[in-house]
Amino acid sequence: MLHFSRWKIVSILFAVSIGFFLAAPNLLSENTLKALPDWMPKSKVSLGLDLQGGVHLQVKIERSDIVSERLETLVSDIRTFMRDREQGAPIGYGGISGKDTKVTVRLLKAEDADQAKERLRTLLEPVSSTGTLLGGLGIVEVEQSEPSPTILEYTLTEEGIDERLRAAVSQSIEVIRRRVDEFGTTEPIIQRQGVDRVIVQVPGADDPEALKRRIGTTAKLGFHMVDETMSASDALSNRPPVGSLVVETSEPESGEPNVLIKKKVEISGEDLNDAQQGFDHRTNEPIVTFRFNTKASKRFCTISSNNIGSRFAIVLDKTSISAPVIRDAICGGSGQISGSFTAETANELAVLMRAGALPADISFVEERTVGPGLGLDSIEAGQSASIVAGVLVIIFMLMAYGSLGIIANAALFVNIVLIMGVLSFIGATLTLPGIAGIVLTMGMAVDANVLIYERIREERRNGRSLVQAIDTGFRQAMATILDANITTLIAACILFYLGSGPIRGFAVTLAVGILTSVFTAFTLTRLMMSLWLRWQKPKELPNGLFRLVPAATTFKFMIFRKLSFPISSLLLIGSLVMFVAINLNYGIDFRGGTLIEYRSQTAKADLSDVRSRLSDLNLGDVQVQEFGAPDELLIRIESQQGGDNAEQSALAKVRAAMDGDHEFRRQEVVGPTVSGELARAGTIAVIVSLLAIMVYIWFRFEWQFALGAVLATMHDVILTIGMFAVLQLEFSLSSIAAILTIVGYSLNDTVVVYDRIRENLRKYKKKPINELLDMSINDTLSRTVLTSVTTLLALFALYFLGGEVLRGFTFAMIFGVLVGTYSSIFIAAPVLILFKLRPGAMDRDDPSPYIGQEAQEVQ
Repeated sequence: MLHFSRWKIVSILFAVSIGFFLAAPNLLSENTLKALPDWMPKSKVSLGLDLQGGVHLQVKIERSDIVSERLETLVSDIRTFMRDREQGAPIGYGGISGKDTKVTVRLLKAEDADQAKERLRTLLEPVSSTGTLLGGLGIVEVEQSEPSPTILEYTLTEEGIDERLRAAVSQSIEVIRRRVDEFGTTEPIIQRQGVDRVIVQVPGADDPEALKRRIGTTAKLGFHMVDETMSASDALSNRPPVGSLVVETSEPESGEPNVLIKKKVEISGEDLNDAQQGFDHRTNEPIVTFRFNTKASKRFCTISSNNIGSRFAIVLDKTSISAPVIRDAICGGSGQISGSFTAETANELAVLMRAGALPADISFVEERTVGPGLGLDSIEAGQSASIVAGVLVIIFMLMAYGSLGIIANAALFVNIVLIMGVLSFIGATLTLPGIAGIVLTMGMAVDANVLIYERIREERRNGRSLVQAIDTGFRQAMATILDANITTLIAACILFYLGSGPIRGFAVTLAVGILTSVFTAFTLTRLMMSLWLRWQKPKELPNGLFRLVPAATTFKFMIFRKLSFPISSLLLIGSLVMFVAINLNYGIDFRGGTLIEYRSQTAKADLSDVRSRLSDLNLGDVQVQEFGAPDELLIRIESQQGGDNAEQSALAKVRAAMDGDHEFRRQEVVGPTVSGELARAGTIAVIVSLLAIMVYIWFRFEWQFALGAVLATMHDVILTIGMFAVLQLEFSLSSIAAILTIVGYSLNDTVVVYDRIRENLRKYKKKPINELLDMSINDTLSRTVLTSVTTLLALFALYFLGGEVLRGFTFAMIFGVLVGTYSSIFIAAPVLILFKLRPGAMDRDDPSPYIGQEAQEVQ
């Protein structure tokens, strides 16, 4: 009923007020928010890196380094235990060698095996684990075997390596956080991704190379004594003494490119209390001053006292940055490092020393950087597209429904405010695809109102009074709206679960928009309609300025199935052939590589000059093209041989070649590790969403409907992929988002038609199936056309005003809306005939409430 109790009205208005309350901070400045009382909401929707500029990095902790370091430690521990005189006489061995994950001990005598195993038994004991549920039981890191009486083997277990990797990732997160905090940026995001990855997002950062240097340096610092028993060159020519190794120096111009040091770390970087950049008071050269903790200070005092006249080396990441001679005992607990420093490099070294060392080497497997200029342009483009889309939808609804359009537009406005309120409350990040999700929601949010209005018009034409028509229209549209929106919500949830970064932002805004549009349709719109009836007391529904579809159409759609099936079959075959023969123009998300956008400082970019610069870099296939405006260009570099680090080297070369006369706008680097994962995730997302939606429709309808919906949706997906293949549009993560949204939109259309077919199957038990399907499509045709037009209006605004980055995504959406509208009429409904659907198929279900049983045919 349209009557609302006072409690319901208060509840609806309270919910809407909460939405406005939560969204309000987005309109206020930071200073105004700080001045507000603490009980008021202050959370705003955060802007993604593509809107405000910044750097997104995905860092991989190298498992091989964890294994290598653990193996080296195990070899050292075994050698120490075998020589330990406190446990008795040293045990003779012919050699201790480590390879892969195994250490082999070759004994001189077989009778020493039992004694050796007893001494090394400590290595086999479980170690505590805080990262697993079985932490209390511990994890065995090393297992022992005895291939022969004189050979013992100690193998690192997978569980132990995994635990070391988990600990390394946790430690890396803390070290990276300390290093990034030194930048002074606001609200960096540093979090674990999967088993061996760390995501680093730094909003506002405009120098990705400096950030990568600071993050990517392992910064293992150690103080070693110099081995002066032979020269470094002799050690390289022959063999270094046992317990020593040769390292490079950071000042090869000094005439000493290498230095021989003892492996033993006398004092490590973990013993530092502080490190600061300073200047030598004698030479005014930049230096790094450091201060040890109490324990290390005493240790350094003893070492320096016992080694006056000897040299000690300060080694950073296997490179000696200084190797001075100890002139006097150093007992003050502080010292300095001098070298060929600039003020900047000295400060960077001090930051690394303060933050601590990474536990293992890292690789940058993904990088996405947006310059601040492009971020501002993206915000302006998104705002322009949203405003124009909103104005077009508002005007169209007013022209289509008259005063009822005012109610729909008011509901749309509240819907957008609620979206912003929910996004603010959950702390979501708004990305450029997220703006696309909001713009798309603006086009689709009116669908619920269109469904309700068209059903009200239909009931009014069937002879009901105005109040009865409105009441019945709302009740009959309820199940359809829920079914249609749940299918889209399923696609959005799967996209969020399997997606990453900006694609998740798109999924969040789409999902929130679906929920808020259903709420406004069934509560706010109904309340406003009730108030309109009470205050205006109209005698008839208001008419719009036009009707795109005449009332009570009787078009014979099923006749055309003999034409639509062959045409669609040919298009499907052609799409698959083009996909196999030509393949898709995969973006760097799926094939790896580098993409950089620049803006020339001249009125028009000189493409030939840029190509000439880059051709000398030997980077393989390099493409240079205009991107949007004549002064903007896009550089694409194929995936480099040599793994993820090779991509970073290629990027550095390009940026060096382009530096000076081109403004950096954005860059994306995806290594082969991530590109393979993204390709799998995208394929799985589409398949899983189709299966999940099929199960839902099967549950809600019949098996014929479930198969028909999936076939129609696959029809749309394959044709969209064929379009990408024919036009050679770049296929990226945004394309996967577009396809999944097309899946949701197409199913939305299909479910609306199916819901009417289900209703008519219960009402008309003797009508031939062809006529029943024609009737159902005609009943919903006005809604199908109106929804498609409103969605297309929003998408065209996004296509022309949303910027070049979103143009391919939006074009795919426009194509998908057109194909989805076609398939819901000419594919989804006719296939039910092929599946032998018959009137009365829904008899076993409880019939949905329907007023006007006198209009039903009796079997």
